[in-house]
Amino acid sequence: MHYTIEGSPMPVAICKLEPGETMITESGAMSWMTPNMRMETTSGGGIGKMLGRALSHESLFLNRYTAEHGSGEIAFASSFPGDIRAFEIDNGRDLIVQKSAFLASTQGIELSTFFQKKLGSGFFGGEGFIMQRLSGRGIAFVEFDGHIKEYELASGEQMIIDTGYLAAMTSTCQMDIQTVPGLKNMFFGGEGLFNTVITGPGKIWLQSMPVNQLASSIQPYIVTGNK
Repeated sequence: MHYTIEGSPMPVAICKLEPGETMITESGAMSWMTPNMRMETTSGGGIGKMLGRALSHESLFLNRYTAEHGSGEIAFASSFPGDIRAFEIDNGRDLIVQKSAFLASTQGIELSTFFQKKLGSGFFGGEGFIMQRLSGRGIAFVEFDGHIKEYELASGEQMIIDTGYLAAMTSTCQMDIQTVPGLKNMFFGGEGLFNTVITGPGKIWLQSMPVNQLASSIQPYIVTGNK
């Protein structure tokens, strides 16, 4: 499989497949393709994994696209202004990504649900509680919101992140949800009640415009009414 990622700020991943090669996608992710791409809808691993995807607000089913009778082409466009990144996943090199970040992958990639270890703080921490784990071996295409900043954290080095701005991290990182210290800070600081704390070693990808943050910013300017 060969690919290019084109366009900004609404990029698209265009994949050229050899005969018999297969891509896996979320439901509705395909943007265009050649006529010889055969589509098959699957559960992607049974009832358990379907329920896990439901918890992370993903579609219950996955689609498989296979090039038949020659090479084929298929494209996957971003659903929000930002960036599409291609990651090489291998044994021991799992990637943890935000909900709804997975776009498509080669067929060797496995999708599962990643839960923040401290259950109570995870529930109250919101977006940091449930994420996606990409494992197996192959190439995965992931979409992020806005500009992406990368950091390489040394062992024990930490980064404090406002909820929703963590786009992805390597599985070697540790994640915790912590309350903002001080009652005045919590209720009058305007930064919410919780922060995500990532501890290295590992790599993190931070996004500048989480879609939920954008929605909160424009909500006061949306006028609704019933006639």
